[in-house]
Amino acid sequence: MAERSFTHEVEKLRLGAGEEFRGEGILAVTKALLQSGVSYVAGYQGAPISHLMDVLTDANDILEELGVHFEHSASEATATATLAASVNYPLRGAVTFKSTVGTNVASDALANLASGGVIGGAMLIVGEDYGEGSSIMQERSHAFAMKSQVWLIDPRPNLPSIVRAVEMGFELSEASNTPVMLELRIRACHVHGRFPTKDNKRPSFTLKDAIENPVRDVSRIVLPPSSYLHEHEKIALRWPAAVKFIQEQQLNEFFAEGLQDFGIVLQGGLYNSVLRALELLGLADAFGESQIPLYVLNITYPLVDDEFKRFCAGKRGILLVEEGQPDFIEQNVHSILRKADFQTRVHGKDMLPMAGEYTGGVVLKGIARFLEVYAPELLKAQELPPAARPASSGLATLNGDPKVFAIQAASDEVQPRPPSFCTGCPERPIFTAMKLIERELGPHHVSCDIGCHLFSILPPFNIGATTMGYGLGWAGASAFNTTQSSKRTISMMGDGGFWHNGLTSGVGNAVFNQTDNLLLVVDNGYSAATGGQDVLSSKALNPIRSTNNPIEKAVRGVGVKWAKTVTNTYSLSQMRDVLREALTTKEKGPKVIIAQSECMLNRQRRVKPQIRKRIEGGERVVRERFGIDPDTCTGDHSCIRLSGCPSLTIKPNPDPLRRDPIATVIDSCVGCGLCGEVAHAAVLCPSFYRAEIINNPNRWDRFKGGLRTRVIGWLQHRIERRLEGLSGLVETGA
Repeated sequence: MAERSFTHEVEKLRLGAGEEFRGEGILAVTKALLQSGVSYVAGYQGAPISHLMDVLTDANDILEELGVHFEHSASEATATATLAASVNYPLRGAVTFKSTVGTNVASDALANLASGGVIGGAMLIVGEDYGEGSSIMQERSHAFAMKSQVWLIDPRPNLPSIVRAVEMGFELSEASNTPVMLELRIRACHVHGRFPTKDNKRPSFTLKDAIENPVRDVSRIVLPPSSYLHEHEKIALRWPAAVKFIQEQQLNEFFAEGLQDFGIVLQGGLYNSVLRALELLGLADAFGESQIPLYVLNITYPLVDDEFKRFCAGKRGILLVEEGQPDFIEQNVHSILRKADFQTRVHGKDMLPMAGEYTGGVVLKGIARFLEVYAPELLKAQELPPAARPASSGLATLNGDPKVFAIQAASDEVQPRPPSFCTGCPERPIFTAMKLIERELGPHHVSCDIGCHLFSILPPFNIGATTMGYGLGWAGASAFNTTQSSKRTISMMGDGGFWHNGLTSGVGNAVFNQTDNLLLVVDNGYSAATGGQDVLSSKALNPIRSTNNPIEKAVRGVGVKWAKTVTNTYSLSQMRDVLREALTTKEKGPKVIIAQSECMLNRQRRVKPQIRKRIEGGERVVRERFGIDPDTCTGDHSCIRLSGCPSLTIKPNPDPLRRDPIATVIDSCVGCGLCGEVAHAAVLCPSFYRAEIINNPNRWDRFKGGLRTRVIGWLQHRIERRLEGLSGLVETGA
């Protein structure tokens, strides 16, 4: 159950010639694939382009009508290896995943694919997850394009440019017998727009044709001496063919080319940011009319020497807007121009940051610096926007801008809040149990993994020492497989990481090397961190995939003897007891705990519409909520330190004699019960209570409610009378 459904939107994929598509970028990519006559598509879920997999899943009927095969790949390496179908046959194929972590996983298959080359168009659609919104290490796809020599497409972020990039990308791949990589930033994936559509194409050469007429070409396989010849073929044949195609089809674009004796060279994906900066400086309009020459690199690898010479001819200097580091393009441009004996000065990282995301403000400030050197007269009549003013001038330069003061004041008051688990997340009690065991047995080395459970490294749990990659949690603790200590390490892994590669690189490796340590697999029923897609062990029935394959059965299948499944992670005592047993048992060998409970976010997506429908239909519905008695709570906040649930917070103490704020449960509570479990298991204060909210109550519910109200009112009245009596005694001095 993915976090977003495209069931209705995918009908737009049926639009034909002469019609107009209006919608989101990721749907436009899918439509372009179908217009290009793609034969097969595969991929691995992962932001920021996980929605492409979700779109393809919802469009599976349309794909089947066109004879297009679609697969969910076990990993990015699996996806890239799928493109092997284009090596010997004129089949167009596309795969998709997140970069750069996904490209890391895929690099072995990518290197082999690029070495032998392809006959059919082969495209890798990668989400460039670079910048402040990213959850991964800050690297660029460009390095992989250079390493394996695949052509890198970075289109302008508007729908016509993206669609053309897909269609021409297949042609570029076939013209140069080389795979291509289409790089999409998250904003390009979700930009809205329109473009004229074409008819979808059925593949002229089908998978059936390939299967029934097998072809082999040993020269395409990476074995000596072919592997040596591949390198020469890349340089002598494929590269020139690619450059020729890029020039002939004008894949890179020139704007306002001869207006100034200086100009800006930019990655296509940064076009909107650059144009907006020029617009704020009064040097462009919103429709793309620029007063500054622009050379837009929709193909960022390979660079075309002749186009750079053409753009730089007669120019004093250029500004290269290249996001991220190392400065691959800038170094290449220096080489091109110096070899051609051009004296044009190249600016880039000297006026823009070496690293970090090129946000609108960053680009604006860099372009303003460039123009101050080459055309200060263009800026004199224009008051610089605040973001373009020198940072050294401080707040005084901003003429008392109230927004700046407000932001500064807010940053002084607002406390930093680390990212954490969702409300009611079934993974939270796992780490609460680990904290309770830590009190008993002392701290353990914990090797983390990629996934939602990685939030455990942050407050309030502060658990975890390292993370090496998706599914590599147990492998990250391999060095600690020693008999020199009786203390065991704990490794983490999610169900998504387990099926990605954890079963072999983690569990199989531990069995083979006879480890005596513990693996805790968090099985929340979905690939939750990437949007709630199904995996092999998901409980949900999937009409086009096989699910309900237990993780415990898989680990026992590779040789694990000690394996236990906890079916309700919210039972804190159960989680604590099985952890204690795993860490103290005398039995030797690898130990695996599978902690099962459905992802609460996905559960709420599934259950809330059902509850709403039942309530609207007049059906009796009972929902659980938890609360805290303000008169009982002492304000010691141990419950918060052992939970961290967003619904569990603080409020002012109602007792005027006590200053410490008390804990409270807010309306976002989903009734998972962890806070009460924590209070019980950790022997905390008895201030937690459970309440039932009843919609459409029956007669018995009303009777019980009325009776409770009367009894409670009578008891409260007794208390008030006793207090009045005590007050009277004090006044009389008795």
